[in-house]
Amino acid sequence: MEERRRYERKASAFRVEITHPSFGTIVGFTMDISDGGAQVSIENHPTPPVGTVVNVVFKKIIGPVNAEPVPMKVMHSHRNIIGLMFVK
Repeated sequence: MEERRRYERKASAFRVEITHPSFGTIVGFTMDISDGGAQVSIENHPTPPVGTVVNVVFKKIIGPVNAEPVPMKVMHSHRNIIGLMFVK
């Protein structure tokens, strides 16, 4: 299978708050992250539809990684895992 990723992924475990006016806030955890996006595991909530642009805050135990939410697009969804891409 051909590798299509442009960015190297790094394993990570950040808490993620994903918000959108249609569903409110979903909490998940990153599985990996890259300069292009992140793979997020979501528990106990339906995943947002592919193509949805959401606002995301990444958090560490002691506080947020990003002070302002960043826009990200849902690129794929499989069971409780979604792939998010940073929107420029």
